[in-house]
Amino acid sequence: MSAPPPTARRARRLGWPQRVFSQVLLMQLAIATGVTVLATGLFLAPLSAQLDDQAMRRALAIAQSTAAQPQITESLLATDPSPTGPVQSAAERVRRATGAEYVVVMDRRGVRWSHTDADEIGRVVSTDPSDALAGRNVMEIDSGTLGRSARGKVPLHDEAQHIVGAVSVGIAYDSVRARLVAAIPGLFAYAGGALAVGALAAYLISRRLQRQTHDLAFSDISALLTEREAMLHGIREGVVALDRTGRIRLLNDEAQRLLGLGPDAAGRPLDTVLAGRTADVLAGRVLGDDLLTVQGTRVLLANRMPTDDGGAVATLRDRTELEHLGRELDSTRGLIDALRAQDHEHANRLHTLLGLLELDMHEDAMEYVTEVVGVHRATAEQVTEKVHDPLLAALLVGKATVAAERGVALRMAPGTLLPDRLVDPRGLVTVVGNLVDNALDASAGADGALVEVGLRAEARTVVLRVRDNGPGVPPGQRESIFTEGWSTKEVPAHGKRGLGLALVRRLAERQGGSVTVDGAVDGGAEFTVVLPEALADKNLTEPDVTEPEATGSGVGPEMTESHTGIAGEAQ
Repeated sequence: MSAPPPTARRARRLGWPQRVFSQVLLMQLAIATGVTVLATGLFLAPLSAQLDDQAMRRALAIAQSTAAQPQITESLLATDPSPTGPVQSAAERVRRATGAEYVVVMDRRGVRWSHTDADEIGRVVSTDPSDALAGRNVMEIDSGTLGRSARGKVPLHDEAQHIVGAVSVGIAYDSVRARLVAAIPGLFAYAGGALAVGALAAYLISRRLQRQTHDLAFSDISALLTEREAMLHGIREGVVALDRTGRIRLLNDEAQRLLGLGPDAAGRPLDTVLAGRTADVLAGRVLGDDLLTVQGTRVLLANRMPTDDGGAVATLRDRTELEHLGRELDSTRGLIDALRAQDHEHANRLHTLLGLLELDMHEDAMEYVTEVVGVHRATAEQVTEKVHDPLLAALLVGKATVAAERGVALRMAPGTLLPDRLVDPRGLVTVVGNLVDNALDASAGADGALVEVGLRAEARTVVLRVRDNGPGVPPGQRESIFTEGWSTKEVPAHGKRGLGLALVRRLAERQGGSVTVDGAVDGGAEFTVVLPEALADKNLTEPDVTEPEATGSGVGPEMTESHTGIAGEAQ
């Protein structure tokens, strides 16, 4: 890319700087300089008036102390004005002692009896003495025979308190101005020092800002913010940013969708909008990478990264479909293994049947075929007689086939009867599939392995019980097994376990129900699920079918495995 022309570069150098650091520094220096100049001006403006007032008050105090001397009044009444008279002598002593410019004593006519210039003694004063002769104290800045001065005038009383004259004292105005001028360098020194401190503080603040903004220009920051908003709300991962107190600072669109939150969640504490494991993972109370959590019906993969300011940023990925695919893959592999075993068994049965036919044992062959077909038909009939929902019946028949290949007897509990009035049959299929898979895993390999499934309706409530004779669940772990990520099984091909029972509890609680686990009578585990309002009102549905066809209802393992949902993982 070619460099910009010299004119453009020179314009940028001479113009307003682009960097945040430079702009902030210049603005702070301008503010500090303006404040210093303003403060200096505001201090100088009243200083002159204060110095004038101090000079006038000093002159008035000297005049009052002079008028208080009785010998001056006595000499004024007893002698004539004279450059060598007692009044002149006393006034000059006061003037020299106080540093005043003049001390003038006058009679009621305004005739001077003392003055710095002896030639002025006996003459009338140059300024109006009427206020002082009327008994009032006077402070003023005025011009007289000796020039401009700060003056104080007071009346002169005799022993009877009659006004016999006045005393006027002047302070040279040049000395007042000299004090003002002398104060300016010191004031400027202080102002310069304050300005220097302000400039240093501005520089340090600007340098800190430079580090924090990485020396970016304002235009760059604006572009970064725009790109950040577009990126955060455009990516297909949820992003949640928290501050050091656990308050949500940022929640992008995908995070709102995955967590089921609205835009108003930003700015609120995390624990007030989320609960359970999801809140623990986002808050950092559960540590690790790629942590699984269930929020609603979604399986989420969360990662959390702390930030320098004490907060954190968490990312969320939706693994619901992947988990479904992984569970279906596990189920498919199990079904393939079962079909492979059935294939061998079927081959053995055909060989047996062929041998019977070659030996002309036709009756024995017929009995053998009837027995084999009757076992499968009896299983399907047993399920469909007690479970009228086709999806759930298909699941149980398929699970019975898989259980038989694994050496586990799967049977329906006495008293099982479920009408075809389920409000959410797929949800119940997921619950039953997870619990039966757990029970099969727990009891497989044991002597007399058994899994018993019980379903019954109480008004509109469905009560499900799944019992096995496996090792059972220790009392101390009967609550933790429903936590996402808890599992005792080996990690499968898709890499995650510990979701089945958590999803079962979530589905049950979403319908206002509950899931509990207790020890079975024969030492295994018994899970009980209560689902209120799981059945539709009987008056709004078709009459129950109590005697289904015994010849089968299209139920089989092929239909079963597609409806099992996420398999259980907690046993």
